[in-house]
Amino acid sequence: MTGGRNSIKKPRDTDGGSFGFEQVSFDEKARRVRDVFNSVSAKYDLMNDVMSLGFHRWWKTYAVEILEIEANQKVLDLAAGTADIAHRLLRVGLENLEVHCNDINYDMLSKGRDRMLDKGLHRPLKYIQSDGENLPYQSNFFNRSIVSFGLRNMNRKDAALTEIFRVLAPNGKLVILDFSLVKPPIMRKLHRLYTLRALPVLGKLVAGDSESYKYLGESIEVHPDQDALDFMLIKSGFREVKHYNLMGGVVAVHVGWKV
Repeated sequence: MTGGRNSIKKPRDTDGGSFGFEQVSFDEKARRVRDVFNSVSAKYDLMNDVMSLGFHRWWKTYAVEILEIEANQKVLDLAAGTADIAHRLLRVGLENLEVHCNDINYDMLSKGRDRMLDKGLHRPLKYIQSDGENLPYQSNFFNRSIVSFGLRNMNRKDAALTEIFRVLAPNGKLVILDFSLVKPPIMRKLHRLYTLRALPVLGKLVAGDSESYKYLGESIEVHPDQDALDFMLIKSGFREVKHYNLMGGVVAVHVGWKV
């Protein structure tokens, strides 16, 4: 695995961003997000099952199907975390598939690597620790890219999308899976109650960490909705942009092509 706990270097940036509902500098947000995922990494997979009642498994499988990978392709799994997406990519069973697991958080990436080693799925995988807004790949390198529940935590989402566009080859496809705006009004109110009130309690009970899950709930609220994210994709150069709402918009799968 390339990188290490202190290997990510970038210029200091004091411009503002949001850490949940709080306005902080980009540097401060990066530090706090790193602390959140350092804190939750040990029980991250368990909490995903608890928080989503297991639905995250279906959402991720659907996103991988939408990605439409083929044999002999190079795939960027950005914000790869504990390698849930990478595992699904390899389960498709295509020959000569090369998957690059990229994440800024060393603890999460290490956990994902260990999981794949335990499953005997290490050979087609490469692990790179880097900032999603400054990817260490040459242009036109990947055929496909997927970001699962990771764009929401990046400082400059537009910069990350521009970087993904750069490293995708012509006819390359991007799929983004993340929480979004729940469409039915009553369901939206219940969803907000769950994310803002129940998640911190679940975090405390299951992971012994309410503050990290308070942030995760707030980050859902401030994340761009379906139309806003579609517009960001178009501004970054993607074409044939569309999205699919799952469970009334609890999550959305966004698709864009580099033509």
